[in-house]
This record gives sequence, C-alpha cells and structure tokens, in this order.
Amino acid sequence: MKSQLIKLTSLAALSLVMFACGGKDSKKEAKAVAAVAETSKTKTLEIEKPQLTFGFIKLTDMAPLAIAKEKGFFEDEGLFVSVEAQSNWKNVLDRVIDGQLDGSHMLAGQPIAAGAGFGRQADLVTPFSMDLNGNGITVSNDVWSKMKPNVPTGEDGKPVHPIKAEALKPVIADYKNSGKAFKMGMVFPVSTHNYEIRYWLAAAGIHPGMYTAENVQGQIDAEVLLSVTPPPQMPATLEAGTIYGYCVGEPWNQQAVFKGIGVPVTTNYDIWKNNPEKVFVMTKKFVEENPNTAIAVTKALIRAGKWLDEPGNRAEAVKILSMSQYVGADEAVLANSMTGTFEFEKGDKREMPDFNVFYKYNATYPFYSDGIWFLTQMRRWGQIPEAKPAEWYAETIKDIYRPDIWKKAADLLVEEGHIPASDVPTTDGYKPATTDFIDGKTYDAKDPIAYINSFSIGNKDKAVQ
Repeated sequence: MKSQLIKLTSLAALSLVMFACGGKDSKKEAKAVAAVAETSKTKTLEIEKPQLTFGFIKLTDMAPLAIAKEKGFFEDEGLFVSVEAQSNWKNVLDRVIDGQLDGSHMLAGQPIAAGAGFGRQADLVTPFSMDLNGNGITVSNDVWSKMKPNVPTGEDGKPVHPIKAEALKPVIADYKNSGKAFKMGMVFPVSTHNYEIRYWLAAAGIHPGMYTAENVQGQIDAEVLLSVTPPPQMPATLEAGTIYGYCVGEPWNQQAVFKGIGVPVTTNYDIWKNNPEKVFVMTKKFVEENPNTAIAVTKALIRAGKWLDEPGNRAEAVKILSMSQYVGADEAVLANSMTGTFEFEKGDKREMPDFNVFYKYNATYPFYSDGIWFLTQMRRWGQIPEAKPAEWYAETIKDIYRPDIWKKAADLLVEEGHIPASDVPTTDGYKPATTDFIDGKTYDAKDPIAYINSFSIGNKDKAVQ
C-alpha cells in the first residue's frame, strides 16, 4: 500500500494524461482517486523531509529497517528511504552526528554515552527501541572443551543452561598460569555486548576491568582483556586465535557454529531476560526541524516490528535479511536464531521463541528504565568517572529517550487500525523492578545508586546530593 499522497498524485496524473488524450475513462479515474482518498487507512502527515538515508550494521536486529522498506511501510508514510550498511559502530555514530545519515540502527549505549559525557558528545534522541534480546557469548572450540567438564549436564547428557561464567574461571586461571592473557571481543565500549559480557563474567567473580581517563580500553585489574571487533569480523578473529571468545549479535554466533569454529555458551536472554538491545537514533536537531518526519519514521518502524512478530512471517524475514544489501548471511544461519530456535553445540538446537523479539512485551517503546540501566553500567565500570545523584540518571535519560514521539506515532497507528489500543502501554516510562538477571540482582531504575552498590565488582557510590 502506497501512501495516500503518492496514490493521489499518481492517479491524478494518470487522469490528466487520459483526459488530454481524449480518453473516455477520465470519469472513472476521478472516481478511483476519490475512492483511494476515502479508503486509505494511513493518514500521511505533512512530511518536512521525504528523502531520507538511514544506516545500519549487518546484524539481524536491523530487521525493522529492512522490513519497513521492503513491505512498503515507509512509503505508506510518504517517505522515500535509502538504507545503507555501515562499516562499524563508530562510523554509524559519526555519520549521524555529522548529518550524513538522517538516522540509524544504533547501539542503545551510543546516544546515551553521547549525552552523558563518555566519548564524542552530541544531542541524540531515541524514539524507538528496535528489539529485545538477540545476543550471545561464544567461545572457541578449545576453550569450550576445557569449560565443558565444569558445566552440569541434564538427563539427556546435554549441558544445563544457562551456563554461568564459573565454568570459565578455571580456564582463565590455566591461561594465566601459562603466562597467557585471556582475550575476548565485544563490539564497542558502550555496546550492550560490552556490558553483558562484563555482567556475565563479574557475576562469577571474574574481573573484566575498569575504565579511567588514562585507560580507555577498560582493562585496569582485568582478568579478561576485552577488546573491540566489528560484528561481521568476529568469527574470523576467533578462528585466527586473536581472541578466545566474544559477545555479539546474530548471525555471528550461529556463524561460528555453522563454520565449526566455536560454541555459543549463553545468550543475553539468560543474562537479562527480555533486555533492550538496539535503538533507532536521530539527532535532536533533526527531530526539532522535522517533527512530522520523525513521527512518520517511528510509525513505519512500529509496524515493521509488529509484522516481524506475527506468526508465519519470520521465514520471509530471513529471506529478506539474507539479501546482500542487508545482513547478507546464509538463510540457514539466519534461521538458526530468527525462527524460534538457537543452536549451541553443533546439533544441540533448542527452542528459544523469544531470542529475537521485535514487538511483543512493548519491545518498541523506549522505556526510561532501559536507558538508565546503561547509565548504571557506565558508572559501574568507570566510563562515568564520578558519582552522580539519583536525579541525574532520570534527568539525563529524559533528554535522550523520547517516548513522547513513540506515543504520537502509536496513537496514529491505533486510529488507522494498524495496531490495537491495548498495544500502547500505560506507563510513566519505567518498568517495574525486576530480578530477571543471571545473578538474581534486583534492578529498580528509580533507585540506581542502590543497584550500582549491590555489586561486589565495580564502582561504589555514596548517595550524592
């Protein structure tokens, strides 16, 4: 379905041509134009900037962008969108800030860090959360062979999940005793992946290192040296022996299984059930100058998320994502996680219906509490170098996460019949406190200081006035 504006323009032009040629069907065409105007569900906003270019990294969680384009949801809103793959997360951030991209698939931590004082500073906003879950931690075959004896097995002889990092602890000790540093990869210093692998390690008493102004690699006191590798390069870097494991999004964990070079040992669903993952980001300036465009983009992306979570659509989504202009991975690799399963050891494929969530559980809503979690981890590991009062966390995230834009978009979709009213949450922007973490810790976004202080490894903060 094209946008109402496009339909009206196209049909009106056709009518004029037929009339000029003396066509007898001009009255019929006029009726067709009127019919389109009356029956079109989508109410096209007055778009300030219809030609847009969005960026993404080749990961399955860019899917809402691909689907919004391929299924015509952008066009329904009067938007003409180019979607372009980017080389790495720094490039994504820089190109959005510099205006070369109008918006992008981005790590949730990137707009937050940009507004909180870590790395390049800019005013960025997030009106849309792209997905929940979707990451895994993979180790090399050699590391897995040494971990496996430490992992409990079930009656079927298979490892019991979730696998905790306690199983890795003696392996790290062996490396240290032989004079070798234990090295693992993650995709960016403010990525979910960095915080998830740190959380997983620290929950087992393994220190993943601290950041300071002098040590931007975050390796002070580290028992595991974490370094940055772009997602598509993870399997090759593991195979080369440069790193012994990594945390990354799909399809790059399943690619290691497919190639026989590594074994995923846990997913971020097990580290934090239904955790937020990527977000869609634009500059504050773009949103202020193009408010209707921002709402229209959000509408199209919400519809894409809904389409992705509707039963029966994942097989088609896999075909779309396998296209070279999107993720470009084999359909078999993408299907391993996108169709409700996840393969750990080769042949150990398990049901995991919520590994990739794009719409359920209010996945598209940019909750303040999700953003504050990232701020707590930045403070925990020293990326935010000084203690902040609890109010700072709430005030900072409200400048970045924009549920007001999401709500305007969702209300229009309800009015148009694209989503039910029950899918619009009644919320103050905060999820209830949760213990859905691998270590059972309680996270209450309204008490970030207590959460930071609950960990044995990492910074501790006194209440700051």
